[in-house]
Amino acid sequence: MKKFFGDLKRDLKFKSVGPGHVVTEEARKPTEIKVKAPEKPRRPAEESQMAAAAALSRLEIKQQKGRLTSGRRNDDVADNELTAQAVTSEVQTINNQGPNSSQKEDRSSFSVDAVYFICPLTNASVSKCAREVHIKEAILMKFADDPIQASIMMIHTFNKDKEKVRTACETLGRYIDNICNNPNEEKYRKIKLQNKVFQERISELEGTHEFLQSIGFERKKIIVAGQENEEDFYVLNEDLLTRYEELRQYKDELLNAEPVTAQLDRRVKIFRPSAQAAKFELPNDFYNLTAEEIKREQLMRSETVERTTLLRTKAMRERDEQRELKKYNYTLLRVRFPDGYILQATFYAREKVLALREFVHGALENDCAPFELVGPGGRKLKDDSVMLAEVGLVPAALLTLTWDAEVLLDLQAAGHSFTGTIKQELLSNVQTLV
Repeated sequence: MKKFFGDLKRDLKFKSVGPGHVVTEEARKPTEIKVKAPEKPRRPAEESQMAAAAALSRLEIKQQKGRLTSGRRNDDVADNELTAQAVTSEVQTINNQGPNSSQKEDRSSFSVDAVYFICPLTNASVSKCAREVHIKEAILMKFADDPIQASIMMIHTFNKDKEKVRTACETLGRYIDNICNNPNEEKYRKIKLQNKVFQERISELEGTHEFLQSIGFERKKIIVAGQENEEDFYVLNEDLLTRYEELRQYKDELLNAEPVTAQLDRRVKIFRPSAQAAKFELPNDFYNLTAEEIKREQLMRSETVERTTLLRTKAMRERDEQRELKKYNYTLLRVRFPDGYILQATFYAREKVLALREFVHGALENDCAPFELVGPGGRKLKDDSVMLAEVGLVPAALLTLTWDAEVLLDLQAAGHSFTGTIKQELLSNVQTLV
């Protein structure tokens, strides 16, 4: 009986475990594994929105921090507005460039389609991307009229290594000095092309051969004593043996020349009063950084907030300031006059506030009219010696012009009339800002 109950108890325990299976068989119901769906790729618009959200979040942090400092509340408000303007401009840049920044830009909606320069040789206005090619073509075309000046321009403009250019010019100058100081020495009137000094300092630079030929050297093959084969030389033409003053003049022109550089074309425009004055759409020409670099810059802004809470040396602060100043090469500025008209022009980001003030004076009928310039956030531009980038006027900004009331009263008391109007030649080409 005891054995019977023991066997029954063992059977019940075995059945309670559940259905069994052979060890070598696979499980009847394999464990289900849920596969995670592939992450949906972000679209460019989403990336822009995320960048904008992050930037605005950092702006809010800065604003909260500014409210804790009551002593400089007005300056903090102005700084926040400048920061907001910069953030908006950077986000617009990301939207404009996007991941396909290598594709050609559609510039039809931009405030200005490109940065332009004026060639000093042709007075033509050319875009930034065509500037270098245009200057080279203009210099080469000048050979027909003045080959000496053209070759000097080639040396200083076509070769970018200034140290090599300086060394080459000094060496060419010594060749001329040796000829002028030793008129009876034939050896100084010949330059061996295979000479080590000539090869290392002169031969490889563009324009050096053209210069020697234009001032009277001829390329000839000469038999050298003790050698079987002829070698190449530059030999001074005998007609110049008595014209040493001309050679000295060519030397001075060579040593004192500067590279041919195009001047920034401000592309001045005048617009009717418009609510769109603060809206800017800029092409890539205005930015030193690529779209990807700008994205990385925005990510680094969070580090900036953290750094401001730490003790930092003067050298560290100056290094960060210089990095910010180098971000932009150009800036598009608009000045709104009391009557609503808007004056627009392009500037270098490192130009002084004085250049902007002089430009505005030049646009007035009375260039002595007293005025003040007010930047974003209501900050007056009083220091003419600072750079536009240092006061936050990059890569674009809208300023307001106000007449200096005290000076106007003094002028009226002295019996002088005041006309604070824009030149008629500008108003005759007024446009509508869209």
